Amino acid sequence: MTEVLMCIASVSELSPDEERILIRDIALASQANSKEGDTFFLITQRWWQHWIEYVNQDQTNTSYDASSLSEQFDLANSSALKRPAGIDNSDLIDDAVLEDSGTGIEIHDTLLEGRDYVLLPQEVWNQLFRWYGGGPTLARKVISSGLSQTELAVEVYPLRLQLLMLPKNDRFPIRISKKETIGQLHRKACEIFDLQPDQVCIWDYYARRRHALMNDMDKTLDDANLQMDQDILVEVINNTNNTSFAQENGSAQREANSALVEPSKSSLSIAGGLSASRGASKGYNTDLSSSQNLNSPVRDVENPYGTSGVTTRSSFLGLTGLLNLGNTCYMNSAIQCLVHTPEFARYFREDYHREINWQNPLGMVGELALAFGELLRKLWAPGRTPIAPRPFKAKLVRFAPQFSGHNQHDSQELLAFLLDGLHEDLNRVKHKPYIKSRDADGRPDEEVADEYWANHIARNDSIIVDVCQGQYKSTLVCPVCNKVSVTFDPFMYLSLPLQPTTNRTMTVTVFACDGASLPFSCTVTVPKQGRCRDLIQALSNACSLKHNERLVLVEIRNHLIHRYFEDPLQLLSNIKDDDRLAAYKVPKIDKNTKYLQLIHRQREQSSDSHIISGWKPYGTPIVSLISCDDTVTRGDIQVIVNCMLSPLLRKVNKDTTNSKAPPMPLPTLPLLLVDDNNACIDLSMGEEKVVKLSPLSPKILVYIDWSQKLLEKYDTHTLETLPEVLKYGPVTKKARTEPLSLYTCLEAFLREEPLVPEDMWYCPKCKERRQASKKLDLWRLPEVLVIHLKRFSYSRSMKHKLETFVNFPIHDFDLTNYIANKNNSRRQLYELYALTNHYGSMGSGHYTAHIKLLDENRWYNFDDSHISLISEDEVNTAAAYVLFYRRVKTDDAAVSNGA
Repeated sequence: MTEVLMCIASVSELSPDEERILIRDIALASQANSKEGDTFFLITQRWWQHWIEYVNQDQTNTSYDASSLSEQFDLANSSALKRPAGIDNSDLIDDAVLEDSGTGIEIHDTLLEGRDYVLLPQEVWNQLFRWYGGGPTLARKVISSGLSQTELAVEVYPLRLQLLMLPKNDRFPIRISKKETIGQLHRKACEIFDLQPDQVCIWDYYARRRHALMNDMDKTLDDANLQMDQDILVEVINNTNNTSFAQENGSAQREANSALVEPSKSSLSIAGGLSASRGASKGYNTDLSSSQNLNSPVRDVENPYGTSGVTTRSSFLGLTGLLNLGNTCYMNSAIQCLVHTPEFARYFREDYHREINWQNPLGMVGELALAFGELLRKLWAPGRTPIAPRPFKAKLVRFAPQFSGHNQHDSQELLAFLLDGLHEDLNRVKHKPYIKSRDADGRPDEEVADEYWANHIARNDSIIVDVCQGQYKSTLVCPVCNKVSVTFDPFMYLSLPLQPTTNRTMTVTVFACDGASLPFSCTVTVPKQGRCRDLIQALSNACSLKHNERLVLVEIRNHLIHRYFEDPLQLLSNIKDDDRLAAYKVPKIDKNTKYLQLIHRQREQSSDSHIISGWKPYGTPIVSLISCDDTVTRGDIQVIVNCMLSPLLRKVNKDTTNSKAPPMPLPTLPLLLVDDNNACIDLSMGEEKVVKLSPLSPKILVYIDWSQKLLEKYDTHTLETLPEVLKYGPVTKKARTEPLSLYTCLEAFLREEPLVPEDMWYCPKCKERRQASKKLDLWRLPEVLVIHLKRFSYSRSMKHKLETFVNFPIHDFDLTNYIANKNNSRRQLYELYALTNHYGSMGSGHYTAHIKLLDENRWYNFDDSHISLISEDEVNTAAAYVLFYRRVKTDDAAVSNGA
C-alpha cells in the first residue's frame, strides 16, 4: 500500500486517509533507523495539529500519547476540516533577529517541543513539503548525548557564540553545534575575519574574562564547557615576534593576570582529597584588606584541595565567594548554604570516594558528587580569592538542562535537585530491594512509622538521608465512606505557605438576563476552604437577589463557557485566582427548561487582503433560561435574546423603544442556532417556524454575529472585559511590613485540607478516586531542617511574589509540641545557621545568603563574590526565602535518627 501511495503522491492529490497512512509508515521507518548526524525538521505545532485533525477526520476516536510521533496518526475529529494551507513556521521565528546577522534564521529561545513545535524526520518533512510547500525550513541535526554518549538527541538550539576579534574589536555572532571541535571553530573564525590559521588563537572568554587558551583542536565544544551566548576572543598573533596583541597591550595583560586560573578539568579527586596531578592553582586576591596595599609582597595563595594548602596570615577559611557567571546568584546562594552545613563540610573534605554509587541508574554516575565535592574543597581552602564555579555549572546543566543559559532560576528548585542528586550519587545501597508498603490497618502509629522508616532506609542510605531527611505522618480520609489511610513518608525539606488567612476575596461579573441592568463586577469575601454554595450565597446577598431568582455560576475561557459550577459542594480551592467567573440571574424554574447560551462573535481582522476573514468568539457569553413546555419558535428565541441585550442598547435606540408611541416591532437579530448535528439554523428568517430542541442536551447554543452596523445600535464594551477572580495589584505597605510568625506558617502547613483535583486519592474501599481530606503531622525530624517559605505563586497567566515579613527565630526554634510521636520525650530545639534571601521581583531579582560561621560565632553576608560581616539583628528580613536550621544538642535522652 505504501509503495503504491508513494507512486501516486507526486502526480495526484491523495485523500486524507491515504496521506495519514503514507506519513505514518514513513515516520515509523525513519524513527526506527535514527542515528547521529541525521536531520530532523521543526514544524509548528499549530500547523501539525491542523494536519493531524484533517487526516483523521474519518477515523474513530482513539487516545494517543502526544510525545510519540507515530501514535499521533489515529487522532479523531468528527467535524469536516479543510485541507491545510502551506506549511507556516512563522510563529517559531524570532523576527527581532535579522536573517543576515550571521546566525541565519533564529527561532524563539523559549520554544517547547509538543507545545510549540514537533520534530519530523527528514523523509516525513520532505513528503509534507512536496505536498504543501511553505516554510521556512528549520533543519536540526541529531547528536550523541549523555555520559556514555550513546543517547541520541536533536540539537534544536546549537551554541550561539559571539566572536570578538582583537585588536579591531569586531564582533560576529555564529551558531555552531556543541559537537563541533575547537579546530572547526578556529577555522570558522579565520574564514569570517579573513585571517590565516597561523595568525589566530582563540580564547574561552566567558563573562569577558580569559579562562583558557583553546588550543586542543580535537576537543569538542561540549567538552570545552562552552556556554550559550558566551564570548570567544579571537586574537591576532604578531608574527614578527610571535606575541599576541594582549601581550603587547599592558591593560589587556593586567586583565589576563587578574583572571582566575582554574585546575585542569582532568584533575580528579583521589583518596585523601589531593589532586591526581597534585597541582595547586594560584590566583591573586582582589579583595585586599585595609592593612594591605597594592605594593604588598604578600598575596593569598589559593589551594583548591584544602588539605595540602599553605595558610598565609591574610587567609580565612570558609570566607571564599563565588563569581557570578551571569544570573547565577540563585546557584551561588544555595551552594554556600550547603557548603557551610558542618556535616557536609566534614564529609566532603574527607575521603567520600568509597561511597560514590557509580552504577545507580537514578544518579549521575558520581559526577555531580565529585563536582560538588571539588567545589566545596575550593571554598574551604585558605585564601579569599573568589571561585568561578564553571566546572560545577557545566556538570549541573548536563544533568539538569533546565538550569542552562543565563536566565534567573529559583534557588529552592536548584537546592531540591542538588539534595536529591547528591543523595543518589552517594547512596550506599547498591541494589535496592523491592518492598511493598503495608497499610496501617489499626496498628499502633509507632510500629507503622518504624516499619516505613526501615523500608525507606533499606533503599535510601546516604549522607543526605543522615543529615536532611525526616518523616511525617500523612492521614487521608475519604469524604464518602470515611475510610482512613495512614502512611509515614520521608521529607527533605518543608515548604510552608505564607497565607495563613482563612478567607479569600473573589470577584465575579453578574449578568441580569431579564434586561434589568448592565453587567457589573461583584467582589465578595468567602472562606478559603469553602464551597461553591458559600460563593453563591455571598453573591446573592451582594447583588440583592430576589426570592424568585437564582444564580448560575460559570467559568469563562476564550470567550466561551468552560464549565458550570452546578455542584454546591464543589470546593472553592478548585477555582484559581486567574480564572474568570460569571454569574447569571435566572428565574427559579427547574422543570422542563434549558440553558440558552448566547455566544458573541465578531469579524476576525486580517492584515492580509488575500485572506477571507471569518467570525470568531469574543466578549462574554450570556445565559438565560428557555421553557420547553410549549413548542419553541425562532421568534421566541429572538424575543429572549432581545430582552437579554436590551441594557446594551445605545441611548437613541432606548428612547425609541421606551417612548409612548405605538410599540415598534423588534429589530431582527442575526442569530444562528447550532443543533445536535452541528448544523446551523438561521433564526433571522421564518420566525413562526418551530425549533426542534434535543431532549438529551441541557442547553442550546445561539451565536450572534456583531456586524459594524449592529454595533451602531448596541454598546458591547461591558461584555468585552471580564476581571480575574483575584487581580494582584502593587503590594501594599501593610502587606510588606505586617509580620507573620514562622510557627503560624507551620500550623497552616499542618492544617487539614482537601486534596486538589489533580491529586485525587484512590479510595480502596470505594474503588474510586475521591477528593479526600489530608492531614500532615511531623513524626521524625532531621539533624538539619530546611524550611522553604513559599513566596512565589504560579498560575496559567502570571507569577507573583509575596513580600510578607516572616518573624522566624534564630535561636530556640522549638518544635517539641508539633511532634505527633508522643513517645518521644526529647525536646526538639533548632538554631538557624544559614538562609538564602531573594530581593526584587520574580525573574529580575537577586539572591544572597546569610551564613553563620559556627567556629567564629559571627554572621556574614555572601553576595556572590563579595562577603561582608553583618550583625545578628540584620539576619531576619522580608527577603528570607530558604531557612537552614540545625539541631541543638540537649541533655535529654538521645533518640535514634532525630525525633
